[in-house]
Amino acid sequence: MSVRKPVNVLFVCLGNICRSPTAEAVFRERVIAAGLEEQIRIDSAGTGDWHIGRAPDPRTREAAARRGYQMDSLRARQVGPQDFYEFDVVLAMDNANLADLQAMQPADVTVTLGRFLDYASGAAVSEVPDPYYGGEDGFDQVLDLIEGGADGLLDALRERL
Repeated sequence: MSVRKPVNVLFVCLGNICRSPTAEAVFRERVIAAGLEEQIRIDSAGTGDWHIGRAPDPRTREAAARRGYQMDSLRARQVGPQDFYEFDVVLAMDNANLADLQAMQPADVTVTLGRFLDYASGAAVSEVPDPYYGGEDGFDQVLDLIEGGADGLLDALRERL
C-alpha cells in the first residue's frame, strides 16, 4: 500500500486579514468534518505586506465566530516564491490577486493556480469581494461565497486523493 502525498492548498487575498483567512478557516472545518485533515494541508497568505503577523480583522473573526469558525490562531503572512514549490493548489480571491500570483510564479514550477470561486457551483460572481472598507454585511457575504467555494473545492480535491 502506497502513502499518498497530501494536497497542499493556499488561499490568497490582498492583506491576508479578511478573505483568505476566512477561506482557510472554513475549508479547514470542511476538511476536518470529512476526515481528510491528514490528506489536505491548508494555509493562507496575502500579496501585500501591510498586516504581516497580525490576526484577522476583528469583523472577520466576529462574522466567522457567529457561524462556528475559529480564527484566533491565524496570523497574516505574505505569499512568496517558495509557496509555489510548497503548495499544489494556489487560489486567489479575485482577479487582481490572481494576476499578482501569475506574475510571481516561478517559471520552473507547475501549480494549479486559479480563482477560488471557480469551485463554487452556481455562484453569481467570480470574485470574492474585499469587505475591508464596506459595512458589516460584507463579511457575511464573504462567508456565504466562501462556504460555497469550499464545498466545491473539497469535492474537486476528493477526486485527486
